[in-house]
Amino acid sequence: MKKMYLLLLAFLSFCLCSNSFAQADEIYKHNGDVIKGTVQKVDEFTITFSYENETAQNTISKYAVAKIIYGKSGRVEIVTEKIILNGENDWEKVIVLEDKNYIAGLKRVGEIRGKTSFINFHTGNTGDVKALKKLKMDAAKQNCPFILMTSDKTTVGAKSNELGGTQNIKTGVAYSY
Repeated sequence: MKKMYLLLLAFLSFCLCSNSFAQADEIYKHNGDVIKGTVQKVDEFTITFSYENETAQNTISKYAVAKIIYGKSGRVEIVTEKIILNGENDWEKVIVLEDKNYIAGLKRVGEIRGKTSFINFHTGNTGDVKALKKLKMDAAKQNCPFILMTSDKTTVGAKSNELGGTQNIKTGVAYSY
């Protein structure tokens, strides 16, 4: 009877120890934070996960994540490279995002604006490109590699000004890591 008791105790100890060695997945963010939990799904732009000892699903943008280390296998998945801006001249590296899901896990910095002048000689397309460039330059100046576009207006003809020109106005919210 005593041997049976010891065998049962050993078996229960083994079961408890094996559960404590189960590894959680680790999500490494570009800002240095580490999220421990269970990765459930990796989509094109987002990662769905649950925090350790929780069942609620959370979503984070892939742009905020550097890598994932899967606990059970130890496999390392590189998610995105960190975008490093060195001032206004790196405006071409800035990414314009069009969906709120793509900013989950990023830090809001502030609103930005890019527009062409009231009187200009741009066509609709060149005015759009110029306004987008100014928007990206403003974000790069604030060291923000991401913009969530909130408004994109083009006024043409009499609505724009008496000279019949075109004015492009783009507004957005700048985000960093």
